Amino acid sequence: MSKIRIKTNWFKKDGLPKDPAETASVLAMILWRLADKFTINLSKADYDIITPERGFVLMAEFLAFEVQYADRLAYNRIDDATRTGFIQALAKRLSEMMEENILAIAPNNDEGYNYKAGFIDLLNRRLVDYATFDLIDEKPGFATLRYLGNCIREVMDKRDQPWIIDQIMDIESPEAVETIKKTMQGLLETEEE
Repeated sequence: MSKIRIKTNWFKKDGLPKDPAETASVLAMILWRLADKFTINLSKADYDIITPERGFVLMAEFLAFEVQYADRLAYNRIDDATRTGFIQALAKRLSEMMEENILAIAPNNDEGYNYKAGFIDLLNRRLVDYATFDLIDEKPGFATLRYLGNCIREVMDKRDQPWIIDQIMDIESPEAVETIKKTMQGLLETEEE
C-alpha cells in the first residue's frame, strides 16, 4: 500500500490568522484524496466496489469519519465560533466536490437529486453518532473505528461483509488518522515556526 504525500505545514501570510474557509478548502482536498485512496485500496484488496455509485457511497462514509475526526481535533485548538465556521466550510466544500465528481462520472444520472444536500444529510447524521465516541490520546478509539467499519459493511456485498471491518480498523483508518492529525496540527498552528 503506497502512502499519499501531503503537505502538512502551512504558514500565515503577513502574520495574519488563517481564514477558516481557506483552511477548510485545503483540508477538504486532503480528505478527498484520502477517501479516494481508501476506495482504490478496497478495490485493489479485491473488495467488490462494482459501480461508481457504490464507490461514492463508500467515500461519503469515509469522509464523514474524517470530518468528525478533524472536528474533534479542532475542538481544543480553536474557539467555538471559528471551529463552527471551519467545519461548515469544510462540509460545504466536500459536498461540492462530491457533486462535481459524481456528475463528471455519471452526468445523466442527475434525475434532480441534490447530491450536495444528500452528502450534508449523511454527514449530519454521522456526526451525531460519532459524537458519542471518545478520542483516546487524540486518536479514534476502538468503538469509533468499529462504527466506521459497520457503516462501510452495510454498503458492501455479502461476500465482503465478514472481512471489511478488519480492513477498515487495521489497514485503512490508521494512515488516514495519522495524516489528518498532522494536517490539522499544521493548519491550526498559530505561530510561524
